[in-house]
Amino acid sequence: MNNLGITLIQSHLHWENPVANRANFSEKISSISEKTDLVVLPEMFTTGFSMNAADLAEEREGETVQWMVSEAKKNNMAITGSLIIKENDSHYNRLYFAFPDGSYKTYNKRHTFTLAGEHKTYTSGAERIVIEYKGWKICPLICYDLRFPVWARNTQDYDVLVYVANWPIRRITAWDALLKARAIENMSYCIGVNRVGLDGNGHEYIGHSAIYDVIGDQISTKDFEKEFVETIFLNREHLKTHREHLQFLKDRDSFNLK
Repeated sequence: MNNLGITLIQSHLHWENPVANRANFSEKISSISEKTDLVVLPEMFTTGFSMNAADLAEEREGETVQWMVSEAKKNNMAITGSLIIKENDSHYNRLYFAFPDGSYKTYNKRHTFTLAGEHKTYTSGAERIVIEYKGWKICPLICYDLRFPVWARNTQDYDVLVYVANWPIRRITAWDALLKARAIENMSYCIGVNRVGLDGNGHEYIGHSAIYDVIGDQISTKDFEKEFVETIFLNREHLKTHREHLQFLKDRDSFNLK
């Protein structure tokens, strides 16, 4: 199987301004200088982490989803990130994974961030998904999900764990440690894409977007705390060799989530 090209886009976000954010990410996507398979954007990449869902929510196939599908088809790559969606009188922090063929899959954030009152505005998701893409199995999750290892537990033999986030500077040490831990305990690549800059509530973000390999080594190289676009190729043989040699996943406990 081929290696998988992953492009991280760590960016400032225009507060509650989907038009400006879509334009910003279109420009950054067009700047990618090498062939890639998947572009990863931050959590709520069109608005920042806002509780103003009543004014900002889009329909499930609204302008931003159409933009993601269009960009994916035009550039022959997949694109993922989360945004605010309204469906059946509920609001969701919903991740979309848009494929190059125009189709997409979705994941609703399971763990809403109670410290910021996210649970009062957004409905929690109930199902985890694993996406098959170019021979790789990818599990996409959102921000606060990172703190809950049972939800990420690798019972489906996925190859890549992806977190999109708005993770503030005051808890960035936890972000760094938990991304690395999720890679090690699940014997998978682990990707985290965070934003930079200030949001409309005065919260500061300093990125630290990164990719960790199956043994917890960081393989991304860009400056942690600035805007950047970086493409890293995940190595299938590296994953396969370490899993076959170490076989830690075979010793995992057997229990069912309720």
